[in-house]
Amino acid sequence: MKNKLFDHLILISGVIFLMLPVWLALASSTHSAEYLARNGIQFWFGDEFISTYKDLLVGSSSVFLNDVSTQIKGASGLTMLKNSLILGLGFAVGKIVISMLAAYAIVYFRFPLGTFLFWVIFSSLLLPLEVRIIPSYEIVAQLGMVNSYTGLILPLIASATATFFFRQFFLSIPDELIEAAKMDNAGPWRFFMDILLPLSKAMIAAIFIIMFVVGWNQYLWPILMTTDDSFKTLLLGIKDIINVLDDGKIPAYNRAFALVVLSIAPPVLVVVLFQKWFIKGLVDSDK
Repeated sequence: MKNKLFDHLILISGVIFLMLPVWLALASSTHSAEYLARNGIQFWFGDEFISTYKDLLVGSSSVFLNDVSTQIKGASGLTMLKNSLILGLGFAVGKIVISMLAAYAIVYFRFPLGTFLFWVIFSSLLLPLEVRIIPSYEIVAQLGMVNSYTGLILPLIASATATFFFRQFFLSIPDELIEAAKMDNAGPWRFFMDILLPLSKAMIAAIFIIMFVVGWNQYLWPILMTTDDSFKTLLLGIKDIINVLDDGKIPAYNRAFALVVLSIAPPVLVVVLFQKWFIKGLVDSDK
């Protein structure tokens, strides 16, 4: 009994430790910028919740107190939220589609150098975006995809990690299913759509959560690809406020905290909604 109580105290302490910054950001975002500038971070809610989030989402997006300096034109909170959602969803869906088709071809189509090509794909993990960002940007710029959702998403959707997970999953599927599909005169596309895709739902959900969070948190690539403020993401909006701090000016602290809350909410919601499928996709060995 004492051991269980101690274990629960540790878990509760961990939850409080992780949730405290989120609580402080949410509570502080409900106060006025002037109040926060005078009194600092707040532990309890104020009376500016509706006005702060309404102005952030649909109003002007000035990052300074009293609108005394420039504004981020075309980059309201709603626009940045939309751009982040498009980047996260496009990143996750694109990676899943490309990775599933690549793994399907490697596992079920016996072609020369198939195993070698898989390891070539897998070795690309040694070359993260930061290593190849200059040639990637040069290619995208030459194709005229700067300041476009295509330029934000397309160069990032190839995924060695997702290809590896789908390959391992497909290898675990019994050969009897393949024989049954052949007896039913099912072609490659029908086998993929009617058999592999339904069996892969848990794996797809697990990969979707991981890739959505990775895409949502992209910072370096969007900052290079978005010279137009209408393509700014939430993380870039937070960066703009940090730049204001570096310039020695007083930012709109309440909007800064509101941007933090908005940047946390969608990934948390995705994890909560797909938690069951995520765990099943990673640990369930009964295919």
